[in-house]
Amino acid sequence: MARIGEAEFERSAAEPGDWPPVEESLPEVAFCGRSNVGKSSLLNLLGGRRGLARVSRTPGRTRLTNFFRLAVVDGDTRKTLRLVDLPGFGYAHVSKAERATWRPAIEAYLSRRAGLRAVVLLVDARRGVAIDERELAKWLAGRGVAVIPAVTKCDKLAKHERPLVGDAIGRALGGRVVLTSADDNAGADELWRRILAAIA
Repeated sequence: MARIGEAEFERSAAEPGDWPPVEESLPEVAFCGRSNVGKSSLLNLLGGRRGLARVSRTPGRTRLTNFFRLAVVDGDTRKTLRLVDLPGFGYAHVSKAERATWRPAIEAYLSRRAGLRAVVLLVDARRGVAIDERELAKWLAGRGVAVIPAVTKCDKLAKHERPLVGDAIGRALGGRVVLTSADDNAGADELWRRILAAIA
């Protein structure tokens, strides 16, 4: 089981010129999904700190690209990596003009960031997969970026529903999913295993 040695917020960036420099020894894993899918809550779960990433109940609060540096102890190995919280896509309580500024930032990071090793693609357990998630998963796979599908808010489903929903989302995205819940700490260990395997 992975143990968090340290976790810290590094910086927020509105433009690619404000991103922290790529470090060869610091692989990056991006978290991407629709607005209000639970990216910030899941990052807090993985980082072992409730306030690592700002959480809001209002969709669209993550408007910048946020960078976090974590050290993870896995057995006898200590690995340092950067987790990147991208703005959510889709519905949000902001203007269409403002939402339109986020998409180029997301695309710029996913297409140009040299340190990117994997993308955790989040899907709300209650909403399933839409065309945005399908297209993004296919596009990333075509670029050789590892995609780790993660189903969030699984605590909102009955226990017998969870594997069925997970299987359906996995088939839609072409990969084995990790079922997670920030409320009951489910899936964190499995997600860390997948992340560490992707950056190895």
